[in-house]
Amino acid sequence: MFKNAAEAIGYIKEQGIEFVDLRFSDLPGRWQHFTVPAREADEAFFTKGVGFDGSSIQGFQAINESDMLLIPDVSTAFVDPFLEHKTLVVIADVYDPVEKKFYEKDPRGVAKRAEAYLKQSGVADTSYWGPEIEFFIFDQVSFSVAPHQSGFWIASEEAHWESEGGGDGLWIRPKEGYFPAPPVDKNQDLRSEMVKNLEAIGVEVELHHHEVATAGQAEIDIRFDTLTRVGDKVLKYKYAVRQTAARAGKTVTFMPKPLFGDNGSGMHTHQSLWKGGEPLFYDPEGYAELSQLAMHYVAGLLAHGPALAAITNPTVNSYRRLVPGYEAPVNLIISKRNRSAVIRVPMYFSGPEFRKAKRIEYRAPDPSGNPYLTFAAMLMAGLDGIRRELVPPKPVDKNLYALTRSEARRIKTLPKSLDEALDALERDHDFLLEGGVFTEAILEEWIAKKREEAAEVRLRTSPIEYHLYYDL
Repeated sequence: MFKNAAEAIGYIKEQGIEFVDLRFSDLPGRWQHFTVPAREADEAFFTKGVGFDGSSIQGFQAINESDMLLIPDVSTAFVDPFLEHKTLVVIADVYDPVEKKFYEKDPRGVAKRAEAYLKQSGVADTSYWGPEIEFFIFDQVSFSVAPHQSGFWIASEEAHWESEGGGDGLWIRPKEGYFPAPPVDKNQDLRSEMVKNLEAIGVEVELHHHEVATAGQAEIDIRFDTLTRVGDKVLKYKYAVRQTAARAGKTVTFMPKPLFGDNGSGMHTHQSLWKGGEPLFYDPEGYAELSQLAMHYVAGLLAHGPALAAITNPTVNSYRRLVPGYEAPVNLIISKRNRSAVIRVPMYFSGPEFRKAKRIEYRAPDPSGNPYLTFAAMLMAGLDGIRRELVPPKPVDKNLYALTRSEARRIKTLPKSLDEALDALERDHDFLLEGGVFTEAILEEWIAKKREEAAEVRLRTSPIEYHLYYDL
C-alpha cells in the first residue's frame, strides 16, 4: 500500500487512523498481532521496529532468549474492515535484535529467502502461485476431548443430517454439493460478502462457488501473485473469511477433513516460473505443452512428494483427506486434465496465445499448513528437480483410482499418515537447505511440534473405538 514510512505516517494522519496493528505468522501458520495507538506509529516504529516476547510464540524462542523485534512491511498495509475503531493493519517481519538479522524461524522470512534463492539460481527471476482454498461454513460447532468423554457436534442448515429436524427440504447429500444453485446453495450471499471483504483488503478474487461436500463446503479462488505476497494473501484470506462468517453468526474451518464420508478441503496450488517477463513452462511440442524445464520441475515435486507432505499436509487430519475416492490425490504422477493425479496440467485453453497461462497444479496441499512454508518448500523441490535434471514418471492419463493392482503397484504414493510424512522429511530435506532457505533449526522445530501433535491423537481413545470394540 505504501512505499515508505513517510507515506504510511501521512496516511494515518490524513485518514484519522486510530490504531496500528502489527501481524505476523507463528510457525504453525496462525496470525499473531498486537496493537498500538496511532500516535506511537512514528518513523522509528516503522523503521526500527517494536519489541515483543518471542518465547510466547509457537515455534520461536526459548525463554532465556525471548527478546525479538517486529519490522513492519509498509507495502502490506490495509485498513481492517471488521474493527469498530479505524485500524491500519501492517504485516511485519521478525528480526533478531542480538544477531542483527532477520530471524531464521520467521516463516515469512523463509518465503523471502526462497524468492531470493530463485533469482540467485539463474533459472528464473519470478515464481507465480495461485492457491485454490477450500473451507467449510458451519452454523454451530462444539467438541470435547476430556478423558471421560470425546466427540464433536456440527450443525449446518444445508447438511443432509438436518432433514429429520424439519426445514425447506433442500439439503445437500454427500458428494453432491458441487455448483447447486440457490436456494440449495444457502451460502451464496455470505460468500459474496466474503469476496467483497477480501477485495477491500487487497486480495483480488477470481470466482467463488459451493464445493462438493455437504454442510457448506466452499471455495473462493484468488488471483495468482508472487510467492511471499501470496503467503500474505492466504493469511488475509483466512482472517477475512472467518470474520465475515462470524458477523453472520456462522463459523469457518480450514480443517482438511472435518466430516467423515464426504470430500475434504484442499489447497490445490497452481505454479509457474518466469524470467525477464517470459513464461518458462510453455513448449508447444512438450507433453501437455510443458517445457523440458517444467518437466524437471515436476520431477522434483514428485521425487520429494513424501517429504513435502510433512509441510504441505502438516496435520493428522490432513491424512483423513488423502485417501482414494474423495477427489484428493494420492498418486505421485503427472497427468493432463486429470484430478486424480498429484500433479495436473490444466488444459482449459491451449496454443501459443495462451502460453502465459501455462502452469502446473500441485493438488496435494491443504489449507491447514503455513502458507509461507508450503509455497517455499514446493519451489525448492521444483528447483532441485531442475538443478538435477530429474525426469518424472511417465504420465498416466486415466482415472488413477481405477487402476489394476499391477498398475497401481508401479506408482508411488503420498504418505498415509503424518508420522510417515515426518519420517520422509527427516530422510529427505537437503533440498530445502539449499541457499539457506530453510534451516536445520526451523525443520527440527517443525518436526518436533508435529511429532507432538501426532502423539496427541495416537494416544487418545476415539469414539469409533467404542463402537468397534466395546463388546469384544
